Amino acid sequence: MEGKEEDVKLGANKFSERQPIGTSAQTDKDYKEPPPAPLFEPGELQSWSFWRAGIAEFIATFLFLYITVLTVMGVATSPKCASVGVQGIAWAFGGMIFALVYCTAGISGGHINPAVTFGLFLARKLSLTRALFYIVMQCLGAICGAGVVKGFQKTQYELQGGGANVVKPGYTKGDGLGAEIVGTFVLVYTVFSATDAKRNARDSHVPILAPLPIGFAVFLVHLATIPITGTGINPARSLGAAIIFNKDHAWDDQWIFWVGPFIGAALAALYHQIVIRAIPFKTRA
Repeated sequence: MEGKEEDVKLGANKFSERQPIGTSAQTDKDYKEPPPAPLFEPGELQSWSFWRAGIAEFIATFLFLYITVLTVMGVATSPKCASVGVQGIAWAFGGMIFALVYCTAGISGGHINPAVTFGLFLARKLSLTRALFYIVMQCLGAICGAGVVKGFQKTQYELQGGGANVVKPGYTKGDGLGAEIVGTFVLVYTVFSATDAKRNARDSHVPILAPLPIGFAVFLVHLATIPITGTGINPARSLGAAIIFNKDHAWDDQWIFWVGPFIGAALAALYHQIVIRAIPFKTRA
């Protein structure tokens, strides 16, 4: 009996029922801060993984524009789809980001958005070479995706505005710029939080769940800002729709859908790296 009692005591001490909370739970778990990506990495151009990642970004952005712009057209033209309204459009955007990030995260990181790429570049998560390549491929994919939609239903595409982003009547350009800055901040901050390497080391479930909060953030931002700008928060998406629609009013506000997302992405990167992670203040061994 004494032996059994000792076993029980040993087990109770070894497997405590009390779980650490707050800062005591935030252990490093063998985590080491990865070195920043070099500004230029010429060797990347000779690697198949580099070109494969760019192709993945192209295909993902192509599919993103194809599904989402086609959804916008369907809601606008079909009585059967009209009942889903803004919620249906927001779910299409958020759901596609969830699916595409899940599919491409292991290949290219699943950016599908120049603003996300820009934010991660500022945080030194990828080189300038890769960032520029991603942005070019994302824009080309968006143009092709919107072009396929126009090829399917050219008349309705022209009548319904082609899914192009514009500041809606009743709002100023300042309102539109502010909506794009805040909306992109929400998205890019979520991307940083969901893919944080330190959280991945501490919580093994984080990498699996990462696409979910990212897609949900896109959904929520669309709910909030579709009435203001049609929701850009993705310069490639805005550029692709504008090029294929190619009407003057689609170009009038195009700068908003580049300046706003890039400012929002930069603010999110600075907030996460400086305030949340305090990386500049950490002592290096």
